[in-house]
This record gives sequence, structure tokens and C-alpha cells, in this order.
Amino acid sequence: MTGLLAVIVRLLAFVGKELVETVRRPGAIASLILGPFLIMAIFGAGYDGFRRPLDTIVVVPADSGLPQEPAAYREIAGNTLEILAVVPDRTDADARLRRQEIDVVIVAPADSDARFRQGEQSVVEVAVNVVDPVQAAYAAFVVGSLANEINKEIISRAAEEGQGYAIAAGQPGAEEIPPDVIASPTRTELTNVAPLTPGVVAFFGPAALALILQHLALTLIALPLVRERMSGILEVFRISPISPWEIIAGKVLAFGVLGGAIGAVSMGLLIVGFGIPILGEPWLLAAVIALLLLASLGVGLLVAVISDSERQAVQLSLLILLASVFFSGFVLPLEEFTEPVQGVAYTLPVTHGIRLMQDVMLRGSTTQAWEFGALAAIAFITLVASWLLLRRRMTQG
Repeated sequence: MTGLLAVIVRLLAFVGKELVETVRRPGAIASLILGPFLIMAIFGAGYDGFRRPLDTIVVVPADSGLPQEPAAYREIAGNTLEILAVVPDRTDADARLRRQEIDVVIVAPADSDARFRQGEQSVVEVAVNVVDPVQAAYAAFVVGSLANEINKEIISRAAEEGQGYAIAAGQPGAEEIPPDVIASPTRTELTNVAPLTPGVVAFFGPAALALILQHLALTLIALPLVRERMSGILEVFRISPISPWEIIAGKVLAFGVLGGAIGAVSMGLLIVGFGIPILGEPWLLAAVIALLLLASLGVGLLVAVISDSERQAVQLSLLILLASVFFSGFVLPLEEFTEPVQGVAYTLPVTHGIRLMQDVMLRGSTTQAWEFGALAAIAFITLVASWLLLRRRMTQG
């Protein structure tokens, strides 16, 4: 009985110790409780559940007899397409599509009336430029809906005007028009001008790797530095010739090499194991990974110098991972969030890493070269801030 009581006393002593240590760190409790709710609140405020209308240019040949005003096509398109302009030639529209400045190019048929009278369907050409399989499926759905709306509009106008398409009017050859052509005067053909149409695994593989590399680099560098601070090793560094920038530089180099090796092995598994191609230059992909690791290491160092315990560093790392899953474009397209939330997302290294890795691997190049600068800026700001904070801690003791 005495031995059992002693065990209970020791257990209660450990429980009390952990509770007291936790209560003494209100920042850790606040981040643990309020952090996830704050992320969910930002997500709820920034995402409304509706897809952004696709920016569209309609090409209508000058001799087609079709309306040239954008308003006429906005009525047909509904809220899925944003009609930016109606132009007579598709050359410039196709160029803008390949530069990813617009989402859709719709080319109206020039001889729809003549084809109908000959018993043939007219073809409405639709071109997109997407590698995301989910976005491609959505584009196909929008195109199908567009065809239905166009057919309804043609049949409705023909009925209202009481001309042309009425078989009972006795026009020569009208009785030879097939019923399916009468029901659907037009059909759409979707063309994806992207260099590759990957499957789900191939599309999300680079995004998953970017997310893993960020979290890996962040935790690898944050936890050892916090452990050194808590164990008193930094006190030894204070009386040694080692300066704060040397500590930071040494850790960045060490964990950068380790992260680069892990990234190379993981990339090999993606290529060999899952058959994901690299359409772009390997050195460009290596530059993306290097900048992503450098920016992530900078964020990890910042987490380490502001955390008051190893536990809080782990909590902050997990909160950054949670925010990255929600806001980086890994699950939901970044364009579907409000602009303030997009601004928050752009402070995460993985947001830029996902876009650049997918572009280099699946498109062969990127039109978002500014994101290289964004990664470099994140790395510079976080590393300088970490150096200043660490220097102040070592100076003040």
C-alpha cells in the first residue's frame, strides 16, 4: 500500500510539474488554442465557395452576322465566364491565352446559318490552357453548359422571329435537316493548349513535395536552435568568438545541404516512381528548390528565436503547416480567395514553391518569374530578422 501511494505521489508530482510549466508559458497556450481558430476564421472570411469566373475573349468573324457587342455574350455565358472583349481575329487572343493572361478563347463559327441549312452542326471552338486536372474538368463542364445555352438562344431567336429554321415554312431542303441538328444547331470542341495534361498524382506531386520541403526545413532548423537556447549552449557562444551571423550561416548551410539532398531523393522518387516528367530545365527546377529551402529555413529560424520553448516551436511549425495546406493553393486555387487573404498566402514560401515547381515541371517554363523574387525576399527578411533577434538575445543574455 505504501509503495502504491509513493507511485501516485510521484505521478502527481510529474503532472503538477508539466501543468506549472505550461501555465508559465501563456504564449504557448494561446497559440495552441487560438491559432487553429484564427486560421479557420481567415479561411471562412476569405473563401466564399464560388469559383472565379473565367476571363474570356470571344472571337466573332466580321462576316458571320453575329453580334459584336460583349453584352450579348455575357447574357449567354452567365456567371461562369467573364467576357472581356469580342474581337474579329483570334491571333492576339491565342497569344494571350498561351501567356496565361486569360483563361478561355471562344471562336464563333463564321457559317452557322449555311451549315444549318445543309443539315450540319456548327462548331464553336473553345481553347483553354490548364494543367490542373480539376480545372480542366471544370472547363469541360463550362464548355458543355455554354453549348446548351448557345443552342437555346439560337432556337429561341428563330422561334421568335418566325423565320429560317421553321420546317413548316416550306423552304426547299428544310425537311432534310436531321432532328438532332434542329435540336442542337451547334456543338463545342474543347482544346487545351497546355503542353501537358497530367493526372491527379502528376499534378499534385510537385505541390506535395514543396509542402514537405517547407515543413522539413522549418522544423529541422527551428528545433535544434530552440534546444540550444534552452540548454544554455548559447551562453557559451556569448563568450566565444562565434558571432550570431556565423551561427545562422552555419545552420543554414548545414540544413540547406541536408534539405537539398532530401529534395533530390524525393524528386527522383517522383520521376521514377510516379512517372512525373520535367519539361523545364533541371537547373531552373534546382533554383526553385534552393530558394524554397532558403526561405523555409529563414522562417524556421524566426520561429526558433521567438519561441520560448521547444514545445511552442513545434506548435508554431504545425500552425504554419496548417496555414500552408489551406492557403498555399495546395487544395484550393489561390485566385478563389479574397485579395487580403491572398496577401497573407504570399508570405508563405510554399505558395510560390508550388506554383513555380508545377510550372517548371508540367509547363516547361513559368510566366510568374516575380515569384523567384518573392522567395528571395522572404528569405532575406526572415534571415535578417532572425539575426537581429538572436544578436539581441546573445547581447542581453
